[in-house]
Amino acid sequence: MKFLQSFKFILMSLPFVCATGVAQDSSRIDIPFDKVTLDNGLTLIVHEDRKAPIVAVSIWYHVGSKDEPEGKTGFAHLFEHLMFNGSENHDAEFFEPLEQVGATAMNGTTWFDRTNYFENVPTPALEMTLWLESDRMGHLLGAVTQEKLDEQRGVVQNEKRQGDSQPYGKVEYRYLEGVFPPGHPYRHSTIGSMADLDAASLEDVHQWFKDYYGAANTVLVLAGDINTAEATALAQKYFGDIPAGPPVKRMMAMVPERTVDSHEVMYDRVPHTRTYRYWAVPGRTKQENIQLNLAASILGSGKNSRLYQALVYKNQLANTVAVYVENHELASIFTIDVKLKAGTSLDEVNAIIDAELTRFLSFGPSKAELDRVKTQANARMIRGLEQIGGFSGKATALARGELYAGDPGFYRTSNDWMNAAGEMEVRDTAAKWLSKGRYQLDVIPFGDYAPAESQIDRSAGLPPVGNLPDLTFPEIQRAELSNGLDVVLAERHAVPVINMVFQFDAGYAADSFGKPGTADFTMSMLDEGTANRSALEISLEAEQLGAEISTSSNLDMSSVRLSAMSDKLPRSLNLFADIVRNPAFDQAEIDRQRPRWIARIRQEKSQPVQLALRNLPPLLYGKDH
Repeated sequence: MKFLQSFKFILMSLPFVCATGVAQDSSRIDIPFDKVTLDNGLTLIVHEDRKAPIVAVSIWYHVGSKDEPEGKTGFAHLFEHLMFNGSENHDAEFFEPLEQVGATAMNGTTWFDRTNYFENVPTPALEMTLWLESDRMGHLLGAVTQEKLDEQRGVVQNEKRQGDSQPYGKVEYRYLEGVFPPGHPYRHSTIGSMADLDAASLEDVHQWFKDYYGAANTVLVLAGDINTAEATALAQKYFGDIPAGPPVKRMMAMVPERTVDSHEVMYDRVPHTRTYRYWAVPGRTKQENIQLNLAASILGSGKNSRLYQALVYKNQLANTVAVYVENHELASIFTIDVKLKAGTSLDEVNAIIDAELTRFLSFGPSKAELDRVKTQANARMIRGLEQIGGFSGKATALARGELYAGDPGFYRTSNDWMNAAGEMEVRDTAAKWLSKGRYQLDVIPFGDYAPAESQIDRSAGLPPVGNLPDLTFPEIQRAELSNGLDVVLAERHAVPVINMVFQFDAGYAADSFGKPGTADFTMSMLDEGTANRSALEISLEAEQLGAEISTSSNLDMSSVRLSAMSDKLPRSLNLFADIVRNPAFDQAEIDRQRPRWIARIRQEKSQPVQLALRNLPPLLYGKDH
């Protein structure tokens, strides 16, 4: 008896095994469907599958986090939570009546481009389910209270905290900002920010529902124990009176053009170093997207993929390798994710990734590699189609095609593209999108630091200060030259530098009343040319000597300063003396410098502090001082 039962099971399984073996003939993969549009714009997709008395109900709203304006991130996901908290005519937990009839695969999800709700229900419970779904779609706002909003806001924020506290939990925030520029609708995460969630008001939530939860923005899929006539009648009965809603703005493809690579390092409390690489690539309905998915599988999906072989199996530098395309409507994200073994060199891992990428982009995949990943993809698709609904299955395939491509049968198109892709097509597409503009993020374990035990009693107050030592100044030496010039020397030998200041007992207080600024401007012209050197020659010679020469003027004094290397003092002094004794005051140089000074004066007049300093002296000393 056991043998007969086993044999029967094998016979039942054979059609699926055979289907997998010929999966590259995409005509063998078929989901018959009918598409009906109600008068209010709701799109109904029906697939009849009588193998069990079950119907998959899948409702997709064409709205996600990409539709959130600045300051309202997290709204799409927050609203998804509110949809399970009761409607006007069923102000109770949404799942309760469904659980009582044995419904399965009940959930709701939100992502960048869509929000969906789904459940698999016994056929006798279908009308009850459609009543529940239509009541929260068309009759929700009266049941959305401030109390419910506050409760679900807290749930979502706690969900965010839990996600953020996980190892590598903040990576998504970094790579979205790294791949997408400011203003791009994919730049922020679906979970949103704490501040925006805190700011969400009841009015905001009501408006979100009015803007996006209209019938014309909705795809309803009924798959399973039902035909088109039955489904249409039920959809009209329960959803036909729901308003279409306002027109929804549709964004076009937005693949950012990144011409240079960027690299960021993040330290976090994680167990292993992990390196990620990301590229912005075409959206999920583009043929190049399908080819890039094939490239990703060849590079990093399974033990026979190139990066797994190089990093995990052969060189044993990494624990895990994953390469995949995160598929979205406007743009997708090609991702390489490598988790390193402890003690592994990140530079060595990066070198291997670079080498494998270069080889792939130069020569492409082999026919055997491409056939292998095509077979795997077809097998996954066929296995998924054994289910009618839930997170995958036929209802999901039909809804996704209608929502993103306007064609429930788009799965056929994408499957045809995949099976038709050749080695050189995959190589060329990969080279086009992966040769430049990557964003790389390395996540490195933060050090295991711990504070030492305190050795002081801070309650005792400030520690006492000891006796301050007496300062020792160098002996001042004085001399007078024959021309009456006073020389003051303070001798120190800590560093081989000599600083000199030549001071005049006159500053801008000596300016004539009609020409303020003369002293400062005159001093600034000293190193702008002498009788023996031009301004450029002075600058060049000072640089060659390592000397610094500057001039200044204050209220009562004007100065010329020299800082010279000890071993170059004679030549530096020669230059310094020429500047002090032989300024040319060349008219061409004066004319060259004047606009700069005038511009500086204009800038000062635009600054409050400088304006005050200009007006304060006449008020203190009088206009004639």
